[in-house]
Amino acid sequence: MEQYKCEFIDFMVEADVLKFGDFVLKSGRRSPFFMNAGAYVTGGQLRRLGAYYAKAIHDRYGLDFDVLFGPAYKGIPLAVATAAAIDELYGKQIRYCSNRKEIKDHGDTGILLGSGLNDNDKVVIIEDVTTSGASMAETVPILREQADVEIKGLMVSLNRMEKGRESDRSALDEIRTLYGFETAAIVTMKEVVEYLYGRKLSNGRILIDDAMKAAIDAYYEEYGAR
Repeated sequence: MEQYKCEFIDFMVEADVLKFGDFVLKSGRRSPFFMNAGAYVTGGQLRRLGAYYAKAIHDRYGLDFDVLFGPAYKGIPLAVATAAAIDELYGKQIRYCSNRKEIKDHGDTGILLGSGLNDNDKVVIIEDVTTSGASMAETVPILREQADVEIKGLMVSLNRMEKGRESDRSALDEIRTLYGFETAAIVTMKEVVEYLYGRKLSNGRILIDDAMKAAIDAYYEEYGAR
């Protein structure tokens, strides 16, 4: 596993973004782990987060694109931080764009925040995590209604590797098939488990011990993508 992926897993834990325990997800599933990107709250955290996204996007999609689109609301700071990181790390000017939940009818009108979209723009969508793929049903039509854009791909921070909405395939696989663009994550849950299983943190804690590993394995027996 690439070093930046290991560092990113440590970063999620340090920021209290990735937790292990007993959680009820929006989908109704009971999960032994939970990710909350809203826990990134400081300037330093956002700067580091943007850099991890920038490296993953560079590795997967290169830099031949024009716009980072972050769906409201959590995608907005992700797009801003990552566009800044791409400029800092690679010297590439990428525009950021997001949607409003409600269309604004005065001043800066319309449904978009940040940059507008032009025909032939190449777009990378950026999100925190995709469990069911439901957000793309809203995001993709917004993009395609604004201009004749080319969606190069989707980048999320964590691939939970769960069944999607319509099949036993993962949500990212379903999105790839349904919409015809590539999908990727900075890390997968498999990589997280492999890295953290039995590993002692600086405070001596072990987040994934034998009992937690068994709970995660049982979760994937029921909800894991095939």
